[in-house]
Amino acid sequence: MKFRTEVEINESEKKIGIEDCVFSIGSCFATEMHEKFSQGQIQSLNNPFGTIFNPYSILQAIEQVYNAKEYQENDLILANDSYISLDHHSSFDSRFAHRSLEKINRHIEEANQFLQSTDFVIITFGSSYIYEFLPKNRLVANCHKIPQKFFKKRLLSHQELTHSIHKTIEILRDICKDNVQILFTVSPVRHTKDGIVENQWSKAKLITALHDVISEKANCQYLPVYEILMDDLRDYRFYKEDMIHPNAQAVQYIWEKFGNAYFSDETKVFINENNKIAAALGHRTDDERNPKYQEFRDKLNHRILEQQKKVKHKIFG
Repeated sequence: MKFRTEVEINESEKKIGIEDCVFSIGSCFATEMHEKFSQGQIQSLNNPFGTIFNPYSILQAIEQVYNAKEYQENDLILANDSYISLDHHSSFDSRFAHRSLEKINRHIEEANQFLQSTDFVIITFGSSYIYEFLPKNRLVANCHKIPQKFFKKRLLSHQELTHSIHKTIEILRDICKDNVQILFTVSPVRHTKDGIVENQWSKAKLITALHDVISEKANCQYLPVYEILMDDLRDYRFYKEDMIHPNAQAVQYIWEKFGNAYFSDETKVFINENNKIAAALGHRTDDERNPKYQEFRDKLNHRILEQQKKVKHKIFG
């Protein structure tokens, strides 16, 4: 007897190799994937604008990276004693304008260079909701805890969603390597502050818009991450204490499903060994001069050197 419904990720014809570059952008689940790639020593870059949730704001971020936009002080606002970009996550905020701008522009430059070598892009949409900043009459990516009275919240229309997705694909195909694979996911994290019904409505709009667009696009795939957590792992033991975010076990389960579908055999072996090395590097001792510990470290360094021979990029740097 079967006691649960398994959701599979269709196997990809093009596999992620050990030298490939993977760019991810979107909600916090994109960050979870990036961290897995980084731990496995695969070249990965994530969210140059910080965590972003809706397709419109993700398009704006990718356009700015594509154009290598250099932000100036007049692109910022002063709020809560910090210089803020409404296009960015609050992690870019600073009490000094030049520090905010330095971090913003450095991330844009890095992302522009990285995208030109990118083989796979993972985009994770979290919400169809967006906020309009009333003093400037513009849509924003983040509210930065500015009082609610300065914003108007609404759902993006189906046309706005499909246009954003379509335009995002166009830009990525232009800047990335030929035959870039663009993988779309909907975050399994429920935005309960919007309301349970409202969250479902928001997610449904994202899924509908995605399927309407990518069904006609080559090299674009939908990864059923949302469906895996909702239908396969439909139990609160797979959530963190907030009952909203997937826990480490759930993320690992999705990661393994993804790897089985998208990793080459060489990549699976490479990542597996690097994960073991990373775990060993976490081992600490009170006596670093102990001969047994020195022998342990020598063997570990040898394993790292053997892994380094397989790739051109620096690992465990």
